[in-house]
Amino acid sequence: MSIFEIIMLICFGAAWPASIYKSYTSKSVAGKSVIFLVIVFIGYIAGIMHKVFYNFDFVIWLYVLNAVMVFVDILLYIRNKTATNP
Repeated sequence: MSIFEIIMLICFGAAWPASIYKSYTSKSVAGKSVIFLVIVFIGYIAGIMHKVFYNFDFVIWLYVLNAVMVFVDILLYIRNKTATNP
């Protein structure tokens, strides 16, 4: 466990609720990149795998929380994209 890893995950994680809220309320994909979201999601999954296989500690829950928030944002992107392009 590293305090710097924890701070990084908390700081990155603080941005996702605002992004999710914007996606949910605006119902628009303007300013969003699904490729970016998928890359970040893969990064969080890689962090989870590292914790599972090499360094299991409670920090894994920060990775899981962040990954879930990014996944929700991806789902909202898909919802908003299909709503604008029926």
